[in-house]
Amino acid sequence: MDIARKAVIGGLLAASALVAPQHAWAKAASVEDRLDRLEAEMTELRGDLASARQENQQLRIRAEQAEARAQAAETQAQATDTRLAALESKPAPAPVAQPDGFKSGATTFKLGGYLKLLAASTRYSEGEVATNSLGRDFYLPQTIPTGTGPASRVTDFTAKQSRFWLNLDTAVSGHSVKGYLEVDFQTSPGTQGSQRTTNGYNLALRRAYMQIDRWTFGQDWSTFQYTGALPESTDYVGGAEGTVFVRQPLIRYSAPLGKGATLHLGVENPESGTANLGSPSLIENGDDHMPDFTARLALTGKRHELSLAGLVRQVRAENAGVATTTGGYAVSLGGKLFFNDAKTGDARFMVTYGQNASRYIGLNFAPDAVYVPATNKLESVNVLALIGAVRVPLAPGVRANLMGSYQNVDYSDSLALANIATFNKKAWSAAANLFYSPVKNIDLGIEYRHGERELVNGADGSTDRVEVAAKYSF
Repeated sequence: MDIARKAVIGGLLAASALVAPQHAWAKAASVEDRLDRLEAEMTELRGDLASARQENQQLRIRAEQAEARAQAAETQAQATDTRLAALESKPAPAPVAQPDGFKSGATTFKLGGYLKLLAASTRYSEGEVATNSLGRDFYLPQTIPTGTGPASRVTDFTAKQSRFWLNLDTAVSGHSVKGYLEVDFQTSPGTQGSQRTTNGYNLALRRAYMQIDRWTFGQDWSTFQYTGALPESTDYVGGAEGTVFVRQPLIRYSAPLGKGATLHLGVENPESGTANLGSPSLIENGDDHMPDFTARLALTGKRHELSLAGLVRQVRAENAGVATTTGGYAVSLGGKLFFNDAKTGDARFMVTYGQNASRYIGLNFAPDAVYVPATNKLESVNVLALIGAVRVPLAPGVRANLMGSYQNVDYSDSLALANIATFNKKAWSAAANLFYSPVKNIDLGIEYRHGERELVNGADGSTDRVEVAAKYSF
C-alpha cells in the first residue's frame, strides 16, 4: 500500500509540477490526508467485522449449548415419566407394622390389657346373694337363691375385672420361645379391703405359660375349651350355664394339619369336684392320680371357625384311707359363622355333653360325681349344656349381642331323689346388650340378663340384672 501510494503521489506531483508546482504540492498533501483517514476507517471496519464474527461464533456456541441442555432435559423428563408409569402400575406396598413393646437382651416385652368399670343393679326373686361374693360380681347361676325367700334388689360397682397381660418373645438357637402372663383382681380369694373404705383386692393368676415351637407348658385355657364361643358381654363370662370354662396347668402339643386344620393334644391338671350324698356342697378331693387327657380339632376358614373337642378323665376320692374311682368323658362341638369379611358380625355356638366331667362345664354347676358312703362308690352325673349368641353390627362402632345359655343335669338312677333333692337340676339365662365404641380402644356397654335356676326337688329362683360397663383396652 505504501509503494502504490507513493507512486500515485509521485505521479500527481510530477503532473502538478508541470502546471503549477506550489498548487500541486498542496493538493497532493490533501489527498494523502484523505487516504490516511480512509485507511483508518477501513482498519476500524475490519476490527468491527472481526468482533462481529467473534460474537456470532459465541452466540452459535451458546445456542448449541442451550439446545443440548434442552434435549437433555427432555430426555430426563421422558425417563421420569417412564419411571412414574412403572410405579403407578405396581400395587401399593403393604403397610409396615410399627414396632411396639420394648426389648431387653434377646427378649421382646409387650404389655397389654384393659381397665374396666362395671355397675350392676340386680333383683333376686327368692332371697339375696352375700355381699363380696362371686355371684354379686358376675352372673353365676349356682348362686341364684331358690325357695320362698323375700325378693331383694342390690347395686354393686366394681373394677375387679381390670386385666393385665405380658407377652414375651425370645430367639433361642434359631427357635422362637414365647411366654405369656395374665392377671386380674376378680378371682383373688377373700376380700382384702372393704367396700366402705379402700376396695383393695389382690392380683389373681389367670394364665402363665411358655411356648416352644409346637409345645405349650404352663397354665392356659383348657384344650377342651373353645373360647371363640364366648359372647361379647358386659359380664365376666356371659352365659355361664352352657359354656366350657376352665383355666389350669397343662402340657399341650399343637400340630398343624394343613388347609386351616390344627390338632391340639393336652395332658392337664386333674381335680375331682364331688359331692357327698345328701349335701350339694362341692368337695375338692385332691386325691387324683391320673391327669386329664384332652384333644381338640380346630378348623378355620375365611368365613367360619369349627371346633370339635374330647375329654377323658378319672374321678377319684378317698374317705378314711379308702379310695374309689370312676371314669369320665365329655365331647364338645363349637363354631362361629362370620356375616361379613370384616368379621364384625357373627353367630356362635357350643354344645357339650359330659359324664362325670361337670367341673369343665358351667363353672362346676353340678358335681363331677356323687359319693355314696354306704357303698363307697361314686355315682355318675351327666350334663348337657348349650350356648349360642349372635353379634350384629348396627353402625360404625355400634353393635348388639343376643345370647342364650342352658344346662340340664341328670343324676344316676341309683340315687334316691330325697338324697339329692337340693342338688342343681337345670339353669338357663338370656341376655341382650348394646355396645358403642366412640374411639378405637373404648367400649361402652349396657346389658340386660334374666336367669333361672331349678333344683331336683323343683324349688327355683330367678334373677334380673342390668349392667353398665366402660372399658379402656391398651
